[in-house]
Amino acid sequence: MSVLIAGGAGYIGSTIASACLDEGITPVILDSLVRGRREFTGDRIFYEGDISDGALIDRIFSEHPDISAVVHCAALIVVPESVEDPIGYYEANVAKSLAFLGHLRRAGCDRLIFSSSASVYQADDGSSVNEDSPLRPQSPYARTKAVCEQMFADIAAAGRMRVLSLRYFNPIGADPRMRTGLQLKRPSHALGKMIQAHQEGTAFPVTGTDYPTRDGTGIRDYVHVWDLAAAHVAAIGRFDSLLTDSEPSMAVNLGTGSGTTVRELCAAFNRVVDTPLATVDAEPRPGDVAGGYTKSDRARRLLGWTPRLSLEEGIRSSLDWIPVRDAMLKD
Repeated sequence: MSVLIAGGAGYIGSTIASACLDEGITPVILDSLVRGRREFTGDRIFYEGDISDGALIDRIFSEHPDISAVVHCAALIVVPESVEDPIGYYEANVAKSLAFLGHLRRAGCDRLIFSSSASVYQADDGSSVNEDSPLRPQSPYARTKAVCEQMFADIAAAGRMRVLSLRYFNPIGADPRMRTGLQLKRPSHALGKMIQAHQEGTAFPVTGTDYPTRDGTGIRDYVHVWDLAAAHVAAIGRFDSLLTDSEPSMAVNLGTGSGTTVRELCAAFNRVVDTPLATVDAEPRPGDVAGGYTKSDRARRLLGWTPRLSLEEGIRSSLDWIPVRDAMLKD
């Protein structure tokens, strides 16, 4: 069995491809390489191109008629960039996704697993959310994900597609076999900033200490990217039992089910490294919020999925990936 992974040369898509390979599923990678890396496709079936290119999609399905499902990870994902260029984000993430679905329908493929995001929730008060929580996306990027989910649901309701939207929380870590990982040299998320501060011997600024959380610092739900990949493999295997004519679309949150505050992340980091990371309290940055985390009951019930890797394993994996990344990726 083969699965088409659009955006399969990116961080999450390439890790899903690794998990598929390990489970005997052949990944067929489609990526424009706007953000993905060719280095992540070396031992895989790879097509360079855009999801809106109908002729290319036709060719892929003609050459791989055993493709039974599609994982759609192709998107632009940088929030500040989306604020500066909303037209570009709606074009890349919404318009091209609509064209992509038209090409998939023409190819006779009606199984789509969509990489969505927890950013579709407001999640700014430190509390938990589930799939029935109100959607209040706060950036053009997040709104493109929410628009795509609704667009896909409408198409599914008309009997034209079945769509499972997987809403990721905060992925960290790398493929345990170090085949792929985060392609950015200087990631801007909290763990990336901690690693940078540790490498440079500087204090990590804890931005915001008066949020409505258990220790006053922001809270997020950090899930190992390898666990996310395992959830996709489970979704591929259970797709037909989950999505039917009567319920052709569904959203599932993918997170640990518990939040981690910034101070707790720092403590976990120090349990992994030899030299403790120094921290300094600082004022919140513009736009910072308390954050939130997910309840994972639906993923456990429907996918048989629960995260297996710990926060410390995600941190260690991220640290181990750095020298591999620097050797593999030529910036």
